[in-house]
Order: sequence, then C-alpha cells, then structure tokens
Amino acid sequence: MENLIIADKTFSSRLFLGTGKFPSNEIMKKAIIASGTEMVTASLKRVNVGDNNDNMLAHIMLPNINFLPNTSGARNAKEAVFAAELAREALQTEWVKLEIHPDPRYLLPDPIETLKAVEMLAQKGFKVMPYMQADPVLCKLTEEAGAVSVMPLAAPIGTNKGITNEEMLKIIIAQSNIPVVIDAGLGAPSHAAKAMEMGADAVLINTAIAVAGNAVEMAEAFKLAVEAGRKAFEAVLPVQRESAEASSPLTAFLHE
Repeated sequence: MENLIIADKTFSSRLFLGTGKFPSNEIMKKAIIASGTEMVTASLKRVNVGDNNDNMLAHIMLPNINFLPNTSGARNAKEAVFAAELAREALQTEWVKLEIHPDPRYLLPDPIETLKAVEMLAQKGFKVMPYMQADPVLCKLTEEAGAVSVMPLAAPIGTNKGITNEEMLKIIIAQSNIPVVIDAGLGAPSHAAKAMEMGADAVLINTAIAVAGNAVEMAEAFKLAVEAGRKAFEAVLPVQRESAEASSPLTAFLHE
C-alpha cells in the first residue's frame, strides 16, 4: 500500500481517528494503538494543557502519532481562527482540522464561514484540513484557498449511516489535487472499505469505534477494512456490467 502524503507529512496508515465518546482515556489509547493510526484529532476545548491532572494528551501523544487539534465548537471563521491560534501557541503545531458548525442539531459545517476561515488560516501559515460539505465546487475553492486536504462528510456526523453522498464524493475525488479524507458518518468497516475503493486518500473515524461494544476490536476491524479498500483501489477494480459474462469459456459441456 502506497504511503499517503499531506503537505510535509507522510503516513503509512490511511485511517485517522477522533477522540470523542470513548468510555475512558485508557480504552481510547488502546483503540488508537489497535487502529495503527498515525493521526489523531481532538478539540482544543477538551484539552487543558495547564492541568497536570488532565492526562488526555498523555493517552494520545504516543510514538508515531501526529496530534491534529480541531476547532470543534467554533460558530464562525473568527472563532475558528482564534481557536487555531490558541492551539498553535499551546501545542506548537501549525496543523489544524477546521470545524465550523453553528447548527447544534445536525452539526453540518457552514460552507461560507469554512471557506473564509481557510483563506485566513492559510495566510497565517497553518496547514488547514477543513471538515466540509460534500460539495465539489466548495472543495475546489478551499483547495485554491490553501487547504492541504479536504475532509468532506459521508453523512451527518455521528449518524453511522455510511456513504450517503456517494456521487458528490466521487466528483470531489476525481477533481481534487490535494488528498481527500472522508470524514463523518462512516459507521461500519464496510463503509470505510467502500470509501477507500472509491479512491479516497484516507478516512477519519470516531463514533463508530468509540461507541462499539468493543472499541479496541472495532478499531482493528477498521484498520483492516481501510487496508483492504486501498489495496483494491490500487489493484484497479473491474468494470461493472449490466449483463452476465461467463468466467469460463462458453464451450459445450463435456464436448456435447
């Protein structure tokens, strides 16, 4: 399986993890290890870098893990930029997952404020990975604005519905010149495998692993699914047909 390159970082794993909803930090840590991930994201508002009793980061900052702070909770571009600057100051990283979702019910990303924030953050030297609608035009605009990847949703966050935006995602993947990381809504390893077979560069999973009956086993299942899906994509999937085509020669049975 080919390595994934985003900006100046190289990843051997194409599975990224979120950190919400885990029953404990210890289970989260075990799931991170089992997944083989090299990129883990968490909201800065959940991390208290000045509190020695807050050991969440200690369970994330493992060997080979790149920590990706996100701006979850930001309602507009101004708040997102402020959160990113706090993260850069506190954690000494220019990488940020941009999340702007003012709607508390569906948590859908605001396309206008997201594009505005990408432009502002890129000008400030951030490596921006925006979570966004599965909108091909918006994805191209954020690419042109300086994003290092795009992260279109497969379905509303936390729904576990799988790929409900398949046709739009296919267009995004086909026309993108930066990595496409499918984020949100993937609820089963089969969903992740399908995303990778479609040509996505990576997937980001949180809820499906964190709330599973056995989060650690589920993390490993997603790891295997992502690897299988990517191998299938690299091997080039056969063309789908409308009619049957025999896999054996169409000759008479036993020379009749």
